[in-house]
Amino acid sequence: MGARQLHFNLFLHDTGHHEASWRLPSSDPHANLSLEAHQHLARVAEDAKFDSLFLADSPAMFGEPGRRPAGRIEPTVLLAALAVSTQRIGLIATASTSYNEPFNLARRLASVDHLSGGRAGWNIVTTAGDAAARNFGLEGQPLHKTRYERADEFLDVATKLWDSWADDAVVADKEAGVHTLRDRVRPISHSGAYFSVEGPLNLARPPQGHPLLVQAGSSEDGKEFAARWAEAIFTAQPTLAESQAFYADIKRRVLAAGRNPDHVLVLPGIVPVLGETEAEARELEEELDRLIAPEYAIVQLAQLLRVDPDRLDLDAELPDDLPSEEAIEGAKSRRTLVVDWARRDRLTVRELIGKLGGGRGHRTFTGTPVQVADTIQHYFENGAADGFNIMPAVLPSGIEAFTSSVVPILQERGLFRTEYAGTTLRDHYGLPRPANRLDPAAEEAAS
Repeated sequence: MGARQLHFNLFLHDTGHHEASWRLPSSDPHANLSLEAHQHLARVAEDAKFDSLFLADSPAMFGEPGRRPAGRIEPTVLLAALAVSTQRIGLIATASTSYNEPFNLARRLASVDHLSGGRAGWNIVTTAGDAAARNFGLEGQPLHKTRYERADEFLDVATKLWDSWADDAVVADKEAGVHTLRDRVRPISHSGAYFSVEGPLNLARPPQGHPLLVQAGSSEDGKEFAARWAEAIFTAQPTLAESQAFYADIKRRVLAAGRNPDHVLVLPGIVPVLGETEAEARELEEELDRLIAPEYAIVQLAQLLRVDPDRLDLDAELPDDLPSEEAIEGAKSRRTLVVDWARRDRLTVRELIGKLGGGRGHRTFTGTPVQVADTIQHYFENGAADGFNIMPAVLPSGIEAFTSSVVPILQERGLFRTEYAGTTLRDHYGLPRPANRLDPAAEEAAS
């Protein structure tokens, strides 16, 4: 086995992760709806040998529409288009377990895995917020605990559906006139608290067995869920110490769940703002921060904190009597990250908005390519990360700069691949193809 190497995922986000990126003269403010823009970004990342790319999603309006591009193409539809525009890079879509049904979603993800030759991944979210709930006939969001209970059963059903076809079910024997062995395709006959699904799936088992399972929640429920199901974790950790603590905690939980910690990759988000010199990088960061519209940002911050926007004074620190994490049913871990950050650094609301504008709580690093490479290497070699979720502040220039200047440094240091070793997303992440748990023959062979 060779030396441990970094894993990189490109987090696509229209014109970039900085909320004011769309206002730069060079930005295309309609990139969120452009297939050509997404194809270009995918090819840049693939040429640099990135493991994967990732699309966020929400079944409700994405933020305040006046603030930045808010429209989102449905991610599995977009990934199907990107599958024919690329050859190797993994393709990860976000989809909610609260506002989908297991059969339909399992089928869509299996379809992308087939069309891409085994490159599909699913970022599993439970979806916080009343806005999404109201789009599905509910008065408000289900309880946090309820959302995770439903998610747990959802994963049980989805994986059973992917396993409802044995790997050898399709024989396509023209001479015998048999296309599929009927006894190798089985119903799942699932009946649970949230779902009743007979099965089987109306699609053969995906090339990867299961699309790669990714998770991003960092609440207690989220981490326990990740320990049971996730194979990669996208996380927001603004400091090295917090990244190390999260990394150790997740690996410990995975082991306690009876799984191999090496088969669950932790990829913190990093927002690199690059320049040939530190001064040049700072100049770009300052230009972006000047373009933030605080009247929009303060509304979104208030929503996260579950307070009235009128209670947030731009030039004062956060109020002392904010609702606790236990008192809210929304994005618990992100709320706590933001509040702890503001309290620790004694940030005013205006300063906090500026810091969140670049990466929404993810680690923002402004500097030269060597400085960014050094930071990535330090995290990787000091128990904080298995790789990174790369979140350029500005697109496409940010990923073009990262792949042309930072990636070669890490390749020269032997920390990142120069060629793909396999063809599937699981190959890139170094993760095994799961045995079919509904097929006794497959279980026997794997044991």
